[in-house]
Amino acid sequence: MKKLKSRLSLGVLLVCSLPGFFAGCSSSKKEEKKLKEVTHSTIKRDFEVRDASSNTRPGWIEDAEVWASSNEKNAGTFRYFSYETEPKVNRNMACSLAKANAKADIAGEIVTFIDKSIASSVEGKASIDENNPSIKALREFVSNNLTQKTQSLIYGASIVKTYWEKRKYLKEKGAKRDFTGFTCAVFIRMKKDRLENAVDKAANFVVQKADDPETKDNVKKALKDAASNFVKARRGEL
Repeated sequence: MKKLKSRLSLGVLLVCSLPGFFAGCSSSKKEEKKLKEVTHSTIKRDFEVRDASSNTRPGWIEDAEVWASSNEKNAGTFRYFSYETEPKVNRNMACSLAKANAKADIAGEIVTFIDKSIASSVEGKASIDENNPSIKALREFVSNNLTQKTQSLIYGASIVKTYWEKRKYLKEKGAKRDFTGFTCAVFIRMKKDRLENAVDKAANFVVQKADDPETKDNVKKALKDAASNFVKARRGEL
């Protein structure tokens, strides 16, 4: 699935590093993080941008939440995501894939957060035994099945911006071969309450999948306040 996250920081300058679950800065530095859009002429990669939908690469591709906090009027009402494709043979294919995969990408972020939450509890609490067959089964369920289930919970996510590039990849610049490819990125917003509802339901899928009462109770504690913690994690506040 993780050609679903080709968030390349090609034209975006960041003034802080990107640790954590969702490439966010720590809470003390998140407010200091700035995104600056720069012209394609300053980009040095294994390709050249031969055409694009705008003269600058949008900052929302690198971090949708940070960009929205400064540029969207109703940023407090919505949560924001971005997704960019790998190079495709033509622009229509790239943008069709970007739009089609947007929901799956959001679901993937939710599942990654849930899996990391369980993993952190396994490592940090003796009451959750990582060798417990029930825990192993839950981790396998999260890894193999939860993304599809979570995707069905994503509704009301709308694409509000699209950006595409035509790139000429060159061996002399480090590419494996010379070829022309098109990438497409989408900027997505989803109402806060709908996103939180999706996270809570996804977390509940996992809790209900636990076989024995003790494991269910431990996992329920691990995923307590999952929705609000997911939002905080994306903002770099956890």
